[in-house]
Amino acid sequence: MEAVKDFFSEIWMLISSIDVRDVVDILIVAVLLYMAFTFIRNRRAGKLIVGVVLLLVLQFVARTFDLLTINFVLGNFFEVGMIALIILFQPELRSALEKMGSEPLKILKMINDKNYTQKVSQMIDSVCEASCQMAKDKTGALIVIERKTKLGEHINSGTVLNAEATAPLIENVFFKNAPLHDGAMVIRQGKVYAAGCFLPLSSNDDFKDLGTRHHAAVGVSEVSDAVVVVVSEQTGTISVAIEGRLFRNLDYVSLKSFLTKVIDVSSENEKSAKAGKEKKKEKKKSAKKKTQKDVDLATETNLQLDDIFSENEQDSQ
Repeated sequence: MEAVKDFFSEIWMLISSIDVRDVVDILIVAVLLYMAFTFIRNRRAGKLIVGVVLLLVLQFVARTFDLLTINFVLGNFFEVGMIALIILFQPELRSALEKMGSEPLKILKMINDKNYTQKVSQMIDSVCEASCQMAKDKTGALIVIERKTKLGEHINSGTVLNAEATAPLIENVFFKNAPLHDGAMVIRQGKVYAAGCFLPLSSNDDFKDLGTRHHAAVGVSEVSDAVVVVVSEQTGTISVAIEGRLFRNLDYVSLKSFLTKVIDVSSENEKSAKAGKEKKKEKKKSAKKKTQKDVDLATETNLQLDDIFSENEQDSQ
């Protein structure tokens, strides 16, 4: 009984000693661990981490059952474990650092361009229309839609166009005999900014059965937040790569829905619709107030006329 009391008293002492700094410290560590987990969840690093965890479990078992040889080998391995992990996770660490360095602290919305949402919506329609037509003709295409992370180093490897995003232009760029059809097209701020660009290839073994275009699409999505549309030259299949993942077998409706969702055009349209509804409500309220004022004025006038008529009747009597 005394042991139980001592146990709970120690727990209470630990809880009572926690202050605001400890809570903030724990929250920061939890957020960092969550970000690390979400980053490696669908990447090759997840398999490596499973292997490291198995080695840690094996070392614990070796220490528990006094297995000297295994304990000696694993002990020496973990002495240089940090260096080994850095070497093993080099591509993933580089990808994470590139994202952190290129991610803006605040997203500056394009206030000066009132037609930005409409331009992006038209761009999505053009990309969907051109992708479906190229899929029908089995014309290979690689279209990168830039978002917050800038792709300047990849744009510099191609040819700057800075043209309006239309379906005929996209189809002409990826025409089989066109000089820029082998590279990637980069769309920035709703415009076809560059074509013939070279992208980094993904080293993920999950996509080893796919072609170079798909590896390039996944590769650039691993190091940025770009959305990449791929049209297969062999099968005519339309795919989308985002955050190191690949979504395949899309058609016009699913592709448009996907792009509209990830580029947040729908939310902007909802905001505009909501603002329009609020304006209509304000107009209705003002109209109701004006009508009520007119009714009150008419009522007051009728009362005054009734008083006048009653006074005239009394005078005549």
